[in-house]
Amino acid sequence: MFKDKYHPQVKKDLKKLDRSVRAEIQNTHIQQILNSPCAFDILYGDLSGVCSYHFRKNKVEYRISYMVDESSKTVFV
Repeated sequence: MFKDKYHPQVKKDLKKLDRSVRAEIQNTHIQQILNSPCAFDILYGDLSGVCSYHFRKNKVEYRISYMVDESSKTVFV
């Protein structure tokens, strides 16, 4: 399984979200990404190499963007 590392802005953005959404991201969606990081959308163009994970909660679309470092088994959110 992969480890997760967060950009400082991600932590600030998570604090702005509702607690239930924040808990779901941390407990469900991040775990899915860590279990199989290459299973989700890969972006192209200027964002080449960045992966994207989408989910919906309470009729709001959310996106988690991340990069995978296979050598260190780390996902950078």
